[in-house]
Amino acid sequence: MLKVGDAAVCLVCANAVLPLHSCSHPHSSSARTHPAPHPMCAPSSLRGLLSILRKLKSTPDQEVRILLLGLDNAGKTTLLKQLASEDISHITPTQGFNIKSVQSQGFKLNVWDIGGQRKIRPYWRNYFENTDILIYVIDSADRKRFEETGQELAELLDEEKLGGVPVLIFANKQDLLTAAPASEIAEGLNLHTIRDRVWQIQSCSALSGEGVQDGMNWVCKNVNAKKK
Repeated sequence: MLKVGDAAVCLVCANAVLPLHSCSHPHSSSARTHPAPHPMCAPSSLRGLLSILRKLKSTPDQEVRILLLGLDNAGKTTLLKQLASEDISHITPTQGFNIKSVQSQGFKLNVWDIGGQRKIRPYWRNYFENTDILIYVIDSADRKRFEETGQELAELLDEEKLGGVPVLIFANKQDLLTAAPASEIAEGLNLHTIRDRVWQIQSCSALSGEGVQDGMNWVCKNVNAKKK
């Protein structure tokens, strides 16, 4: 059952179940003898939810492969956990890779988070195959590493297997006072010279979540365009 205010929705049959009732379908172990009311008797907001649930059941989400890269300590894993609505209070450096699936706007986003330590970066290319979107995360407050992160991004954009793949650059850690604005980072990395793909730089804070959804909206929009 899915609780919605004072009512519930049966996730198998998608029928509305109002208070003091339960779904009478065979799959409901807690079924009572009196029948559940018809969905049309439910409030309009609940009927809207039922419509969404039925649509989700009949239209499977389109799977999208997203590669999440960046230097160590850029905030990739925190960003991934923020997307998955998971606890971000304890984050450890990624030694290999993490993968999580996130539902967004009718897409099932399979996000691969690969460690960014120097010794791990040569293995990034093992994950390039079939990538739909590249997300590159930058620590906006670590100005000493802007040149290093710029070199790594440039090499990624030159990779044949990532040719034409849309790229979203998250200018992360904007919650820090020392963070460079996204416009300054874009200029420093010469992003305006990118001509072979669509790209976007998005200010964000993986810690607070600010700007993250705006970036993912761009991702879904450009996945749609890429797959048409």
